[in-house]
Amino acid sequence: MVLSSINPVQHKQLFLDDNAIAGMEGVKRTLHQPEKQGTVIKPDRSQEQVSLQSRSAPQWNLEKNIWEWWYWGHYTVPPHGPHHSTETRANLYATSTDGLHWERPSLHRYEWRGTTSNNIAHDPNAKTLYHIIRDANEQNPQRRYKALFDTSDRALGVSPDGFDWTMLNVPPIPSQDESHFIYDELTGQYLAFVKHGTEWGRSVWLSTSTDFVNFTEPELIFHSDELDQENRKQRIEKVVQSPAHLSPPLVDDTDHLAQVYQMAVMPYAENLYIGFPVLFNPAGAIPPPQRNFTGLNQVELTVSRDLQNWERVADRALFIEVDEWDGINYGTAQNLLCGRPIVHEDSEIRFYYNALRFRGHKELHPAEYAEFFNDVGALCLAKLRLDGFVSLDADTEGTVTTKPFTLTGEHLIVNADATHGELRAEILDAETLAPLPGLSAEDCTPLQGDHLRGQFRWSTQPKSEKPVCIRFTLKRTKLYAFSLMADESQL
Repeated sequence: MVLSSINPVQHKQLFLDDNAIAGMEGVKRTLHQPEKQGTVIKPDRSQEQVSLQSRSAPQWNLEKNIWEWWYWGHYTVPPHGPHHSTETRANLYATSTDGLHWERPSLHRYEWRGTTSNNIAHDPNAKTLYHIIRDANEQNPQRRYKALFDTSDRALGVSPDGFDWTMLNVPPIPSQDESHFIYDELTGQYLAFVKHGTEWGRSVWLSTSTDFVNFTEPELIFHSDELDQENRKQRIEKVVQSPAHLSPPLVDDTDHLAQVYQMAVMPYAENLYIGFPVLFNPAGAIPPPQRNFTGLNQVELTVSRDLQNWERVADRALFIEVDEWDGINYGTAQNLLCGRPIVHEDSEIRFYYNALRFRGHKELHPAEYAEFFNDVGALCLAKLRLDGFVSLDADTEGTVTTKPFTLTGEHLIVNADATHGELRAEILDAETLAPLPGLSAEDCTPLQGDHLRGQFRWSTQPKSEKPVCIRFTLKRTKLYAFSLMADESQL
């Protein structure tokens, strides 16, 4: 008998998909949205900024012992003659000791509107600094920071400090206006998730490199489909019908195409990738010459183990959705991640994201919203418990049986919330599904309370020469993840 197996010693097992699950009864899979913490950096109106955005997550600087964040400030350029005002942007820099409270130091590097007392980090007349990472594994300190530049095809640059850049004389990575960029510790590669069109409109393509010099030709890895088209209609209608939300200013009867605007990606738990696709749901087409759409940008979850095949999580439930309008907040029309989420102190996951009040030109919106276009987008933060993307929940009682694995005396560790109930585990013979002696549910000390790293104990030490699996019994419990550890000191 050939059994599909897992390796919980080497890889923590989450439940975004059924990869670790052989069977379950009386439980349901629940997607958990991160808790929004509000804005962390707002536009500086004294500098006439109207919006902030970023496509890079904050970077931890080991030498300076601070967080560094490169982002964009958008400014309104006053009209000349009969022309409408336009926007320009500059690359800005902020620092933080805790990732929550940010300072904008005066860098005195570039003059902007008559003064160098600003936090502009990159020449406003040069190519846009689009993505930046601090590469702690780089042996050459002159290449410590790596970046992709420009708003279309991405040029490559390296820097010792994130400020003074050397552009590499290599072909750029083909892309349209959106992308994401990370270093993948799982494969030792640089990953560029760029945007190109397909029959499904905006779609995600992947280009990779092992040396940050030679990148592969982008390959299609993720796009929308027919179900997204149905979801588009429902999501637009929900916001239009809700008096608490800001409706898109233009909603027409055209069956517009739902598209994937961009997708940040996070390597996680040493064996999987979690994607955060932004589903762009157009509501109405703006007539020429603007050639744009009103609509909503919201975040879903998807998961992969090979970067090529992606599975939607929790029936495409929204992970970060647009906010209700309270006259103050951001994120009422567009929410999209700045970059790769950050596991903070091995206890929570931080999601830095762009939040924008509107999508569509100012002239389309009611007059009472005009003042908010002077302060339209900010950088925000949301938090999630460690491993907390999805839980398997039992409202009363249920069971989850894992796929087989080899057990050699390790400790069973779970991330679970049994505050209002209890969680038990038993070790089963993988072929007969009979509990091993001394390792049944009755022999298990039940786990109660909320635990990021709860440890199970039985009347005997778990060990078996034959393949085993685990059967969890949940009573009013949420189970997020499990793993095996050889040494209790790892807890």
